[in-house]
Amino acid sequence: MEHAPAWIGFLCFVLVMLGLDLGVFHRKAHAIGFREALGWSAVWLAMGLSFAVLVFYAYEMKWWGLGLALDPVDGAINSGYSAAQKYLTGYVVEKSLSVDNIFVIAMIFSSLAVPAIYQHRVLFWGILGAIAMRGVMIVVGARLIAEFHWLLTVFAGFLIFTGIKMLLAKDEHTDPSASGLVRQLRRWLPLSDRYHGQRFLAPRSAEDGHGSALVLTPLALALMLVEGADLVFAVDSIPAVFAITGDPFLVFTSNVFAILGLRSLYFALAGMVGMFRYLKPALAIVLLVVGGKMLAAETLKHSLGPHFNLYLLGLIVSILGTGVIASVITDRRLLARARQRMESGGEELTPLALVLHRDGDHLEPQVVAQPLTDDLWRAGDPESAGFERR
Repeated sequence: MEHAPAWIGFLCFVLVMLGLDLGVFHRKAHAIGFREALGWSAVWLAMGLSFAVLVFYAYEMKWWGLGLALDPVDGAINSGYSAAQKYLTGYVVEKSLSVDNIFVIAMIFSSLAVPAIYQHRVLFWGILGAIAMRGVMIVVGARLIAEFHWLLTVFAGFLIFTGIKMLLAKDEHTDPSASGLVRQLRRWLPLSDRYHGQRFLAPRSAEDGHGSALVLTPLALALMLVEGADLVFAVDSIPAVFAITGDPFLVFTSNVFAILGLRSLYFALAGMVGMFRYLKPALAIVLLVVGGKMLAAETLKHSLGPHFNLYLLGLIVSILGTGVIASVITDRRLLARARQRMESGGEELTPLALVLHRDGDHLEPQVVAQPLTDDLWRAGDPESAGFERR
């Protein structure tokens, strides 16, 4: 296998980190708190960014045979500098696209009423399966691109189509547990309706009504749905990275580091992503930009010079940052406008808090006359509108 030492070393590192995660740091099942999730998110982010340094030296010094073959996307041999640029751009693209995955995971856990104490276990095994699936897709995709360069145009068209669809589509909150797929799974697989601790398989009981000796618990059903969701998102995200580089090692490592931090990112952001109303349009624009870059790679290279991937990275970060900042500013203006309406109405009642109620793409400020939890208080940010917490 080409570059075997690099691949084996990286996979061993990933397995060691996952082993430490489940066997040491999360050996005892517990609900992941916001601070713990934020700490682990910082750890995985630091690892993902630091790996760019190893990429630079490995490709610059040609360690383990890296940096010797032509990159099929731009037809150039990757130096340490260009390899690090491509890795970081792919990492940022994957990380940003994984935010949509967080929405879906949250809906799966909510619809199946997965206890918070067991959610980390589902995501751990889900991400292990995602790494295997993406590895196969990346190796096959890299081979196809190397043999059939015209596939890049197909990938570009697919990304542009997906970006336009994301811009035009309305948010629809469906119940994954009521989908046709879940109904078929319940029909053909021995699924129990009861949780059995953190087990995916449990002995059959009389009320389960299945002939098999073992039944799948709702935790196993959640795992299957999470794996299916990642497969769907991988179909979108992997072509986005292939628009940046056709080097399978760079594509795989950027993908893996992005999804390794997905678990902690979920626990840190699951209750906060709804605040950013313009984040989804920003992600759609990122897909359009990456797809356009894939179509005009040669023109951009001649116009912007050899560092055009660095400019692409800066543009992607700017688009995502603009989406987040615009979301915060708009929501604060809505809260301030609602406060003015209340004051002009001459109401004598002092509101306890003001929060934003989201109905699809529409947000409506609402007065809440009861104490709020810490999470809801942070999400609504009523203090910014001048209200005191009672």
